[in-house]
Amino acid sequence: MALTGVTAASAAATSADATTSAAGKFGPYGYGGVRLGMTVKQAEATRKIVKKRDDGQCSGWDLKAHPTGRDSVGLYISKDLGVALIGAPKGVKTPEGIQVGSTMKQVKKAYPRLDTTGNYPVAAVPGNPKALYYFLAHRGKVYELALALKNQDCTN
Repeated sequence: MALTGVTAASAAATSADATTSAAGKFGPYGYGGVRLGMTVKQAEATRKIVKKRDDGQCSGWDLKAHPTGRDSVGLYISKDLGVALIGAPKGVKTPEGIQVGSTMKQVKKAYPRLDTTGNYPVAAVPGNPKALYYFLAHRGKVYELALALKNQDCTN
């Protein structure tokens, strides 16, 4: 995730109460069998992730189905919070229809309370008061999208 100095996140986590979402939606609780807040043991038990690096407070992982490449990770697991941030693989949409490649106009329509006061736009995740969507955009198009705990301690 560029938020961390690591390029092109590609990751996963699931829908509200399922281990795999029939619609394959990114959020509100996770994607691809991995959910925000899962401990390392819980996330490993899904057999859907592979560890890439350990940076002290947080470790970097990929979803097996969506490898990110040599210098990237798809999700972060915090020692204190569990799964803290998941990057959206290309082609995966939020329940509101936003994905990598969406325009910022589409993002603003989907998330009317989009906060653009920080370094990058963020939106509250409908249905999950503990999470935010992060949007990185260039020339009006989203090039990275992440689902993160509001209090995540792995990226800036």
